[in-house]
Amino acid sequence: MAIEFTKYHGLGNDFILIDNRSSSVPVVTPEQAIELCDRHFGIGADGVIFALPGENGTDYTMRIFNSDGSEPEMCGNGIRCLAGFLADLEGESRNKDSYRIHTLGGVITPQLLSDGQVKVDMGLPSLLASEIPTNLVPAQEKVISVPLEVAEQTWEVTCVNMGNPHCITFVEDVAAIELETIGPKFEHHPVFPQRINTEFIQVVRRDYLKMRVWERGAGITLACGTGACASLVAGVLTGKCDRTATVELPGGPLQIEWSEVDQRIYMTGPAERVFTGKL
Repeated sequence: MAIEFTKYHGLGNDFILIDNRSSSVPVVTPEQAIELCDRHFGIGADGVIFALPGENGTDYTMRIFNSDGSEPEMCGNGIRCLAGFLADLEGESRNKDSYRIHTLGGVITPQLLSDGQVKVDMGLPSLLASEIPTNLVPAQEKVISVPLEVAEQTWEVTCVNMGNPHCITFVEDVAAIELETIGPKFEHHPVFPQRINTEFIQVVRRDYLKMRVWERGAGITLACGTGACASLVAGVLTGKCDRTATVELPGGPLQIEWSEVDQRIYMTGPAERVFTGKL
């Protein structure tokens, strides 16, 4: 059976989008996703995203297989790309600018803005160690500025779950981090039983952060939306940044807000269609 796909990227974090609305089961296996994401022998992507029928009153369901075949709970850049993809699929029949999307990390609501950007209500951050999850501190405590030994170095880390788990550490010069070496050691550290996404953050100003990321299951990527959200939360919790800031990633900037009104996280950024094809 031929499968049509569309390639999208959000600040260089790229995905293969598949219309899976006729079935609640992904039409591509994790093993096939690994092959499709290969940048030399496949299409090339950080993950494969499936648009499935909605669950529990939502408009659609999102599932994603990473480039290593693992399945994350959610993906911030990916859900912006999914919103753009759904708008393309609906075409002239589209009658609203936002979607309620069921994910393994909860219900997420992206909104298509008139300037082509996508604003996403990312929900409430989870902060307890049991919610990350991590055994770095007792289950009902928050992980804020806690020392962690990685690669014979002590890092001060803050952990946030934004539908998927993140470990954030603040550094003087983010460009100096040997990400390809240190990233896997964070991801597979025994204090994180479900592995971890890791963000290295340089505070340029209280409203401007620079970020590099090692993503669980994907490695070095040009952007991570949930990571940008988690990093702003970590910056606020540690007193390093304001509740609204620009987070500059290698692929470009995201606007992140931790609302004082409803305590929810809002992320605004682009979603660009690259090309379509058929498998």
